[in-house]
Amino acid sequence: MNSIGIYTNQQFNEFKTELFILIKLLTYHKKHIYIQQPVFNFLKENDSIGLNWKYIHSYNSLEKENLLFQIIITIGGDGTILESIHQLYPNLHLPVLGINSGRLGFLANINISEIEKAIYHLLNKNYNIDNRTMVELVDHDLFDNKNFALNEFTIHKLDTSSMINIELYINQLHVNTYWADGLIISTPTGSTAYSLSAGGPIVHPDTKNLIITPIAAHNLNIRPLIVSDNVSIQLKVSGRAEYCMISMDYLSKAVPINSKFTINKSNIEAKFLNIQGYNYFNTLKNKLLWGADKRN
Repeated sequence: MNSIGIYTNQQFNEFKTELFILIKLLTYHKKHIYIQQPVFNFLKENDSIGLNWKYIHSYNSLEKENLLFQIIITIGGDGTILESIHQLYPNLHLPVLGINSGRLGFLANINISEIEKAIYHLLNKNYNIDNRTMVELVDHDLFDNKNFALNEFTIHKLDTSSMINIELYINQLHVNTYWADGLIISTPTGSTAYSLSAGGPIVHPDTKNLIITPIAAHNLNIRPLIVSDNVSIQLKVSGRAEYCMISMDYLSKAVPINSKFTINKSNIEAKFLNIQGYNYFNTLKNKLLWGADKRN
């Protein structure tokens, strides 16, 4: 592993000290670093610690230039990881290591204060790589050939207090009709995102499932549903409004209300690089304060 890409969000000035530390550590070990052009320019103009610029390079587009490096490190929150995944698609051969500078991040599970420890384990190959299931919208091109999601596909009402009607079919068999504000089709990775906020279960990323979670359903009998990820999910939407909102991770678009959608598991998986000691259950305990009860 001689070349590493770094992708960060627009607020990189807020953690510039840690960014300098990260790059200094990697270049000390003669790793070639590739950074977005605006960040590269910022670092060069503000370099007060004497970085080794022989090993530091810039790139303009993660989508077009990701073959330059072998892994990618993101610094930001979960949104930054999602952005990097969408920009890498469909070339998701690169494992992603997320460093969290945000708030409650489940994907970026290494705190920014632990950069030195994480890089030590990275350089000593104390890590494994997980494959993460994604879902794909197969019958519409709403997002310029990037109609996939690592976290979730969501149908949501748009600019109205009226509920929408969503008919759910699995392998063409009718399952339920939801009167609700919306419906979430989540991957196991996304079970700790929007689905969790809507009352969905936490599902381990290794499981081969999809989670169907209603948003504010107008029926107390309605509960989230877990199904195998090898099924095909069909949705039919209706309601009083003219449009509803379709979201795939952080991308969203208004579509006519009387639309049909088919969601399948994608043939492409995302790759996450997990540093030794930062397992999924530790992330849950740290983020959700499990074990914080004084009786434990």
